[in-house]
Amino acid sequence: MLKNNSIVAGVIGGSILPGVSLFVFLYLLKGDFLIFNKPGVPYLVAITLNLFMIRYCFKEGKDNIATGMILITFIFTAAVFLLKLQPIR
Repeated sequence: MLKNNSIVAGVIGGSILPGVSLFVFLYLLKGDFLIFNKPGVPYLVAITLNLFMIRYCFKEGKDNIATGMILITFIFTAAVFLLKLQPIR
């Protein structure tokens, strides 16, 4: 996948870790998993791992892949912030 330097490849590659974290924490653990009483920490770990992948792609000269990963990471971060990190009412 890293041979194809396109934004679509970056979006697909960047959605793997957030997709896995969504599957694990929403379906397997049914949303009951909390770290330090914070519901968004597992998703923020996936975002952090995505940022390391973005850094690697920029170092290797795969700018389009990194751009696609930045796009999907930004969307996932906004979704976590809006849906998971709201104050409890």
